[in-house]
Order: sequence, then structure tokens, then C-alpha cells
Amino acid sequence: MKPLYNEEEFKNAKEYDKLPLECCQCNKTFYTEKRLIKRALGLSKSDRKHSCKFCSSECFGKSNYSKINVTCENCKKTFEKLPNQIKKYPNHFCSSSCAATYNNKHKTCGNRRSKLEIWIEQNLNTIYPNLKILYNNKEAINSELDVYIPSFKLAFELNGIFHYEPIFGSDKFDKIQNNDERKFQACLEKQIELVLIDVSAQKYFKPKTSEKFLNIITEIINKKLNLHNNSKNVQLHE
Repeated sequence: MKPLYNEEEFKNAKEYDKLPLECCQCNKTFYTEKRLIKRALGLSKSDRKHSCKFCSSECFGKSNYSKINVTCENCKKTFEKLPNQIKKYPNHFCSSSCAATYNNKHKTCGNRRSKLEIWIEQNLNTIYPNLKILYNNKEAINSELDVYIPSFKLAFELNGIFHYEPIFGSDKFDKIQNNDERKFQACLEKQIELVLIDVSAQKYFKPKTSEKFLNIITEIINKKLNLHNNSKNVQLHE
């Protein structure tokens, strides 16, 4: 708010007297009642707020929707951004791909593993204490597998939404899909059974919604264990 009146004029004016103000958008002089100015200044007991910054709704709209030039934190490209977006997101990124690249480079805590992967590991180690299970290990195919059981040559990949939709842009999506294809081919060459589990439906981690993914894994492992035990029994009876 830009007042065009002095302190004495404000003091002598009555509640419904209009005082001059300058529009913050077009710099035009307009007049507003003293009682409304008091609301805007927080001098009124009324809980209702009032803006005295603009001469019209048109100027108010222009102030909210006029874009401002900003620079991408990652690629240094200049692009336009709305004032309300600048206030909400002070770090500027021209694309979701740039945002992901920048955040990965400047990560100060956390790791690449999801809460679901960690939860799966904890439960599998409890259910199968005597079974060797590797997590995010490159031993088998020189590329990380989320879950790998060497004795059964069995692997599991927990694929989130990034494996199915270009959340961080088409370039990042292409890299993810190419990496998935390389893992699949490497497992074929090593005769490793690779089970892909689509977990994209889980937007936020919760143990309750994670149980179905754990059940898929344990059901397959149990079948392998049963086959292994049956094979050992047959050999003992021969």
C-alpha cells in the first residue's frame, strides 16, 4: 500500500472518508475509505482483512499473473515464473528433469533406497534368517538388483512410477527404461529369474499397503524352497 496522504490527514478523516492511495500495479491514484485502510494496516478490530494495494480487480489480476524472469538453478536457462510460484518455490527449475538432477547433486541426507525396499529387507531377513539374500547388490550382473537370492538365481525388482511414466522428463525416462532393459538382458544371460513387481500404485509408504508386495516375494521364495526340499528328499531316497 502506497499512501498519498499525511499523518494529520489520516488522523482527522472520519471512518467513511476516502483517502488517496497509489496503485501498486499501474501507479494510478485512487481513493479508499479510512476504515478499509485501517483494516489493511491492522489497526481495525475487525477480523476481516482488506487490501488497499490496487485500484481495480484488473490491476490485482495483473499483479498475480504477470510472469517474472528467473534463472534455472541447474542449467542456468532463463524462463518465466508466476509471483505466487516464486513465493511457494524459491528454488527455480525450468523442468522436473533439472529439479531432479540438481537435487541429486546437492543431496545432504538420505539414500537411494526407498522406504518400501528397506521395509521389504527387514521382513525378508526375519522370515528367512538362514537364507542368503542380497539387497541392492551388483554381484550378479554388475548392476544393482533390489533383491537377489544367489542359491535360487532369483531376483526381484520393485519398480515405482518412474519406471512407467516420464515424471522427470523424457530424457530421464529413456535412461531408466534402457537401464531396465539392460538388467533384463543381463539376467537372461546369467540365467537369473527376474521378477518385476509394479509398486507404482503406492503413492506413499505404509506397511499395510506394502504387505501385498511382500506376499508376492514370499510366495515365490516359498515355492523355490519347497522345490529345493523336495529335490533333496528325492535324492536321499534314491
